[in-house]
This record gives sequence, C-alpha cells and structure tokens, in this order.
Amino acid sequence: MNGDKLLRPGFLRLFLLAWLAFFLGACRQPETQVSAGSLEQKAREIHKKMVTVDTHCDTAMMLLRGNWNPAERHNPEAPGSGKIDLPRMKEGGLDAEFFAAFVGQGPRTEQGYAQARKRTEELIQAVKNMVQANSSLIGLALNPDDAYRLKKQNKLIAFLGIENGYAIGRNLGLIKYYYDQGVRYITLCHSSDNDICDSSTDRAEPEDKGLSQFGRQVVRECNRTGMIIDISHASDRSFYDVLEASAAPIIASHSCARAVCDNPRNLTDDMIKALAAKGGVIQICFLSAYVKKPRPNPERDRALAEFRAKYGNWRNIQDEELRRKIMEEMQELNRKFPVDLATVQDLVDHIDHVVRLVGVDYVGIGTDFDGGGGVKGCNDVSQMINVTVELLRRGYSPKDIEKIWGKNFFRVFNRVQEVARWLSQS
Repeated sequence: MNGDKLLRPGFLRLFLLAWLAFFLGACRQPETQVSAGSLEQKAREIHKKMVTVDTHCDTAMMLLRGNWNPAERHNPEAPGSGKIDLPRMKEGGLDAEFFAAFVGQGPRTEQGYAQARKRTEELIQAVKNMVQANSSLIGLALNPDDAYRLKKQNKLIAFLGIENGYAIGRNLGLIKYYYDQGVRYITLCHSSDNDICDSSTDRAEPEDKGLSQFGRQVVRECNRTGMIIDISHASDRSFYDVLEASAAPIIASHSCARAVCDNPRNLTDDMIKALAAKGGVIQICFLSAYVKKPRPNPERDRALAEFRAKYGNWRNIQDEELRRKIMEEMQELNRKFPVDLATVQDLVDHIDHVVRLVGVDYVGIGTDFDGGGGVKGCNDVSQMINVTVELLRRGYSPKDIEKIWGKNFFRVFNRVQEVARWLSQS
C-alpha cells in the first residue's frame, strides 16, 4: 500500500518539489560580507534586466480624488500622499502594477449589484484615464508580452484587476465584459461572504460553505475567457473548492503564509502545497498584520474598537465622501497610536518559508499598498528595492529574484490564457 502511494503522480510531484526546495535552500549562501550600498547597487542592476510586478494595490481609489496627481511625486510622510505614484515607482524599481478596482460588499440585490458595477467601471476608467494622461510614462498591458514591450520602451506598466466578485453580481456575462475592458484577474470575494464564495474573515454564519453553485459557474467562465482567478480573501473551504473546480492555475494576489503568521487571511502549508501542485502562485502581502503578529497595544486596540463601533465594516461603505472622511480619521488614529509594523526581514521570512516548502517557482509579490499594505523598510513603492536587497543578502540568485518579482506570476498568466484557448477549441 505504501509503495503504491509513492508511485502516485501527485505525491511524487510534491515529494520532488519539497526535495528541490530543500536542496536549493541549502545551496544558497547569504552575502554577509557585502555592504548595504553594494547590495543596493547590485539590486538596481538586476531590476534593469527584468520586469518587476506587484499584483495588488488599491491606488485606483486615489485616482478618483480630483486633487491627487499620480504623475507628481508625493512625500510619503505627508497625509493623503498614498503609497504609489509614477515617480516613486521609478525610484523603487517597480515596473508593473496591478491596479485593483475594489468594491466593498453590499446588499445582494439588483440595486446593490448596479451600484457595485457603477463603482467598478469608474475605477477602471480612472486607471485608463491616468494611463492616457501620462502615456509617455506608462502604458496599459493586457498580457506579459505587453509588459516586456513597455519595459523596452522605458515605460511603467499598468494592469487591471477587480477586487471582490460582487462586481459581477449574478451576471456571468460581466466576466467577459470586464475582460474586454482590460481586466485580467478577479478576486472572488473580500471581507464578507458573497454570491460566489465564503470569505476568510466572515463567520457571521459559523459554517464555511465554500464555493457556491453560482461560484462554480464563475470559475468555469473565468477559465473560458482567460480571466485569472484570485483566491486572496477566500475561506479555506472556498480555496480548495476553487482549486478543484478550476481547469487553470490560480493565484493568491496578496496573501502570506499562515505557518509564519497565524491569520485567517494567510494560506496554510497544505494550501500552499496544493496551490503549487496545480502550478499556481502565492504573492506575499505587505499588510503588517499578515506578516507578523503585532505586539499588544491596549490603547490602540481601544481606539480601533471605538472606530469599528462607529463605522462597522467601513471597507464596504460605497459613499466616496464618507470613505474619505473615514480614511482621514484612520490616518489620525495611526498617527496618535502608531502601529507596530513588521519589517522587510519579516516579510522575506514568508518568501523563505514558501521556497523551503515548495520551491522558488511558486511565490511572488503583492503589496496591497493603499489598502493597508506597508512594512518597516518598505512602507511605500519608493522602497521596493529593499526587498531585493534583502533577498540578495540571503543568497538568492538573480534568476531566483526574477522569478519572485514577476516571472512566476507571468507563467501563471500565460497558462491561464493557454487554457482559455484550449477550451475555446474543444
């Protein structure tokens, strides 16, 4: 019986992945004798030769503010500056950014769906307007080939995603519609359960019901159109249901490893192994609470409790003026009671963990900047180079760094497109 198990393809693949990960980890030699300046210079040389990708930010919301110019460099320390603008992308060595059209979860009614669609289209158009207004600096990409072409033109790269499948309501046709608008991934849910699947952070109903029957139709339609499926925010059962239902590999656009930081938003080791076995990728998130459990801070906890009592799940609030007021209050709360941020070193611990577990081919970067992301040493896009410096310090090769910074994600991207072409011919 045990001998039969060893011959099973899935078991053999996972065994080989684990062995290769251990071997590569053992071969890497940390660069302990190299100065920080030399490592940064080496990091910048590596960045020139590859396309670097961040698979998730919420900066599209900033674009709807009439007084915020993405082509202007904003002081990271100034209130309302945001985490990403085009000059700071150049400074940090980030080429490509996925701008997510985020919609908070609202009522599952025709009126709610219509409002979510309106908000989604406003955000998509805001990104397109930003690209059009700054066409000498940035271009819109629809696939990896576009990204490489724009890099050769010395331009930054914008991709489009949707965060929260609530944006499609119960209308499967909107998946193709959004794809035709340039959207290339959909995060199936956010912080609340929706019509597609259950969320990792909504246990209003104790049972995790996973992927719904409608959700299974959504998965099939995403596969058919070439839309990448993102399971960040999804519950554990939803994750496994989606993985089983999808004909194409899937991504976690901004999640971390639960073994390193015990948070329901993160993936367990078994989930990471299952994701890798199907060719997917986990993009490590920079939201500090997902990176490292913060030290106790009773004063901040009390202030946050009062904030939540006042606004509830504020991320689901649709009114833009109210959201702006809430964000200003949150910024003041953070100034008065500073958060205990994780560090770049803590962040790279998650990358190390995934590499040891399944190998370097299944991990990437998804900051969640302007959606809560930011760690000490990389608290905005201008500091992204520091992640590469830390990878070099730990002995990662330029080839491995290229995989982490985008090549792994582009492999999944291309495979999703291949599956869509195959399905259209069958």
